[in-house]
Amino acid sequence: MLTRKQLELLDFIQKRMARDGVPPSFDEMKDALDLRSKSGIHRLITALEERGFIRRLAHRARAIEIVKLPEAMEKPSFRPRVIEGDRPATPKGAMTVESVGAMELPVMGRIAAGVPIEAISEVSHHVAVPGTMLSGRGQHYALEVKGDSMIDAGINDGDIVVIREQTTADNGDIVVALVEGQEATLKKFRRSNGMIALEAANPAYETRLLREDQVKVQGRLVGLIRSY
Repeated sequence: MLTRKQLELLDFIQKRMARDGVPPSFDEMKDALDLRSKSGIHRLITALEERGFIRRLAHRARAIEIVKLPEAMEKPSFRPRVIEGDRPATPKGAMTVESVGAMELPVMGRIAAGVPIEAISEVSHHVAVPGTMLSGRGQHYALEVKGDSMIDAGINDGDIVVIREQTTADNGDIVVALVEGQEATLKKFRRSNGMIALEAANPAYETRLLREDQVKVQGRLVGLIRSY
C-alpha cells in the first residue's frame, strides 16, 4: 500500500518519462508535489525504491527506472487518493485504517496553520479514516494542513486533520475558525477578557485577539492522518 504522496510522485515520474524519455529533476518533483524542500522527495523516492516500484541507477544523474506500477495506476481513471501511514511498525497508540473499519470523508481543501487563507467550501477528494476517530453524532470532514503554526501540537504541514462540525468550543480546543467571514484557520481556541484568542502552537507566530463577532467556530479537531 502506498501513501497519497508516493502515488502522486510515481505517477508524475511515469508521465514525465513517457513524455521526455528521462525522469524529472528533484526540483521538478518538489514543485509538482507542492513540497517545501527536496528532503521530502528523497524520503518518497527511498520509500518507492524499498517497495520495489522504482530503481535508482548508480553513478548516473537523474537515473530512475520504474520497475512496476501499482494496480490502481494501470487503470485509465487513476487519481492518487490513498492516505495511510507506511512505517514498518504501527506507532504505539496509532490505529491502522483496516483494523478499525474505514469511513469516507470529504477533504474540503486546505486549512491554514499559519496565516489564514480563504474560507474553504469545495470538496477536493475523499479520504478513508478509522470509524473510531469520528466522535459524537455530528457531521465530519477533513482538511489538508498548510503551514507550520501548529507543529508543537503535533500538526505538521501536509497532515490531514479530521474535523467534527460544531459552532461552539471550549478553552484549549483546536478548532477551524472562520475569521470575519472570509478566512479560515486552524488554531487553539480561548476566550480572554471578552475577546477570542486564536493561539498558535509555534512560538514564531503571535496569538490573534479578535472580537467574538469576528470569529465563527466551524468545527473541532478530533483526529489526524499523516502519510510518510
